Amino acid sequence: MAASMAERDLEGITRETGQRMTAGGRAVRRIRSTFLPGGSRRTCLFEAPNAEAVKELEERAEIPFTRIVEVLDLAP
Repeated sequence: MAASMAERDLEGITRETGQRMTAGGRAVRRIRSTFLPGGSRRTCLFEAPNAEAVKELEERAEIPFTRIVEVLDLAP
């Protein structure tokens, strides 16, 4: 499963939207969020089949985002 990060200005993803997508066969799980206080930015790391699935989740939840890109999660 690939990791993707959504960069956004606002917080607000709902657990219900993710559960509906997973039930529909598109498993998307938010792993964690990081807040960058200097620029008032938040990034959210997701586990999903690809960045397109994360984009679909964000659009269904009507959460604005700047961009969604696949990333390498280098956590130990």
